[in-house]
Amino acid sequence: MSTRTEHDLIGDKEIPKEAYYGIQTDRAKENFDASGIKLSNFTTFIISLAKVKKATALANFELDQLSEKKKNAICQACDEIIAGKYHDQFVVDMIQGGAGTSTNMNTNEVIANRALEILGYEKGDYKNLHPNNDVNLSQSTNDVYPTAIKITLYEKIFELVDSMKILESSMQKKALEFKDVIKMGRTQLQDAVPMTLGQEFNTYAIMIEEDIQRLLESQQLIREMNLGATAIGTGINSHPMYAKTVQRKLQEVTSRPFVTAKDLVEATQDTGSFVQISGVLKRVSVKVSKICNDLRLLSSGPRTGFGEINLPAMQAGSSIMPGKVNPVIPEMVNQVAYQVIGTDVSISMASEGGQLQLNVFEPLIAYNLFNSINMMKKAFESLAYKCIDGITANKSKCEEMVLNSIGLVTALNPHIGYENSTMVAKEALNNNTSVYDIVLEKKLLSKEQLDEIIHPHNMIKPIHSK
Repeated sequence: MSTRTEHDLIGDKEIPKEAYYGIQTDRAKENFDASGIKLSNFTTFIISLAKVKKATALANFELDQLSEKKKNAICQACDEIIAGKYHDQFVVDMIQGGAGTSTNMNTNEVIANRALEILGYEKGDYKNLHPNNDVNLSQSTNDVYPTAIKITLYEKIFELVDSMKILESSMQKKALEFKDVIKMGRTQLQDAVPMTLGQEFNTYAIMIEEDIQRLLESQQLIREMNLGATAIGTGINSHPMYAKTVQRKLQEVTSRPFVTAKDLVEATQDTGSFVQISGVLKRVSVKVSKICNDLRLLSSGPRTGFGEINLPAMQAGSSIMPGKVNPVIPEMVNQVAYQVIGTDVSISMASEGGQLQLNVFEPLIAYNLFNSINMMKKAFESLAYKCIDGITANKSKCEEMVLNSIGLVTALNPHIGYENSTMVAKEALNNNTSVYDIVLEKKLLSKEQLDEIIHPHNMIKPIHSK
């Protein structure tokens, strides 16, 4: 394999001649292999890094810090990365020491070497365009890296919201389809009062819709950037107008309303917005997992469980029990939720562990947030398309359980009184008889009165007292 020689403070190193990354990336590739997950696995993050570098080049040119020739070459290289090229050259592990320096240098080197090609030079000919002096001009990893994370999260939240809207829509369709299916509501796994299966699914739709709003609210927190802070927030080695200029350029490049933080020293060390987003992701996961628990319980059986709904059969459920079908899609979503919930602890600890003017654990924060959103997006779409859309109701089973339920007596309470209702419930339970038969037997109500009271549509909403 042909190579080129590059040099850094550690010494000389042979780099594959065709590689767009350089010596600092190559050392990082050797040093960090904990997760086995490379930057190239997160294309939106790579694109965000390129957008930051393009915005900085445009700002530096406007402030006469960068020549037009270099600006054009850097911007063209960034545009190519934004279009999807050279992503395989982002080879550093997501979990890395150095607060993201290796990620920043991987980006600087790929852009620099592609820009050198555009200018007609060989890769590694850094005297004509340098990864640090030109691509990283007026910047530090400490403002580039968190800014790129926030740009990525801003876009990824839109993706997650889209998948949640798909899930919400599936729930709404089932709510409409099951609006007339009467069933027994339960509290503490005991019979409560009647409701409709449509009401149950409408509840799930509302739960998801509420969390869409919480996600969009959290998205506003990451509009605030520390780009222009350079090392610790003082803006050292940058033009006095750089922070304001690069904010404008970043808005142009991203077409998003990103703003510069009021205090760049604070913004460089504070990772509270990441903790907030992680908390919302946990909230979403907890609630969707609860829904999946309900679906598995409501579909339990087919003969010895609740059996009120049928989940679509996706695959054979057992290697030893013929005919068994398991609720595999909800089970998968449960596990994604547990992973996200656990990840929230990691993000919280990484944020808390930041010391003084910089949080060195942002690589873990970024990796976990990106991975959580990616998993949630895929899981929610699978839940909608492969489970919810195919659910059917066992209408007769639902009605049978309502009529045989002790909880039916609650609907009679306003008409026969609490004491009589308690007596009926106790007798029905002890003698394994129906509430309906006991009320008629004891002549507490006429058959016409009883039938009117327990008519399904009279038991699922408030009614006027007679």
